[in-house]
Amino acid sequence: MTTDASIKHLKAPTARWYQSVLAEFALEEHHRRILLCACESWDRCEAARLALKKHGMVYADRWDAPRCRPEVAIERDARLAFIRCVRELGLDVSEPGESRPPTIPGNNSRRFGR
Repeated sequence: MTTDASIKHLKAPTARWYQSVLAEFALEEHHRRILLCACESWDRCEAARLALKKHGMVYADRWDAPRCRPEVAIERDARLAFIRCVRELGLDVSEPGESRPPTIPGNNSRRFGR
């Protein structure tokens, strides 16, 4: 079973979101691992976004040619991983942030009380 120790590395809002999903859905152990991957992906995406905000999206290489920063790909890949994990779980919940994207129809049979 996934323990609180396994989520200590998550940012506080993401850890709270993880706990709220566990409280709302009946997840088996392999689903909890997917949820943990979603949380880690979310934190990685946010870290890359903050780095891009600080450093910009491009840098000049040694020949002074503009290059895309690696964080652009990290943010994109982590965002896609998060979306895929949530879709795989069939969750109908908002992500750890404040906005809520349109819901993709999924398997909500794991929701308690339904």
